[in-house]
Amino acid sequence: MSILSNLFADVRALFFPAVCAVCGEPLTESETTLCTLCRITAPLTGYEAEAYNPVLAKFEGLIPVEHASAMLFFQQGSGWQQLIHHFKYHNRWRIAYEMGRWYGTRLKQSGLYEDVDWVIPMPLHPLKQYRRGYNQATYLAEGIARELGVRVARRAVKRSRNTSSQARTPHRERAANVEGAFAVRRPEQLRGCHLLLVDDVLTTGSTITSLVEAILAVVPDCRVSVAALAASRKELRVER
Repeated sequence: MSILSNLFADVRALFFPAVCAVCGEPLTESETTLCTLCRITAPLTGYEAEAYNPVLAKFEGLIPVEHASAMLFFQQGSGWQQLIHHFKYHNRWRIAYEMGRWYGTRLKQSGLYEDVDWVIPMPLHPLKQYRRGYNQATYLAEGIARELGVRVARRAVKRSRNTSSQARTPHRERAANVEGAFAVRRPEQLRGCHLLLVDDVLTTGSTITSLVEAILAVVPDCRVSVAALAASRKELRVER
């Protein structure tokens, strides 16, 4: 880094200090995205290290899933919800990427995801992505893929129908809302592969289920695993 670049970095740090994406406290030079305290106290599930866990159980009997996990328990009204909200709606995509790297490290350490061939982000409809400017799941996927040492299949699947937001759709209507919403663009890319589908928040599981059904209908010989950044205890029926 040049002297001029160092100077600009120092000036920026002086007037716009980096802060923790969860608690808002200033970060030290050795910290990235999250402060050490928030990392230590994060509501981690540990599910990425469990072959059978409540996330996998959620899809049992619905779709064939090899492995499934969520890194965090979603906490309504917390700084963790704010973190997700920022990278999902406020152009803070770097947070999604760094969270993906943290998650990817944990997935790699578990040993359960070592034979993944492609990481696939949950696709947005082109109109919705145009309005938002990016797909936060893509940055999560890129962070995970970097740590797993595999590639991201950015265009292998698409959302062919512009559905309403699942978060604003009543639970009983969510499955119908995403039914037939996905299509496979490049089946030859996925044949015989182990795919890791990535999304930010897992609720009813309807969106993931619809995507997996679309993939297996065209590429029945692939294996599918799921990685959501967060999931609520209520949806997973996990006691506090």
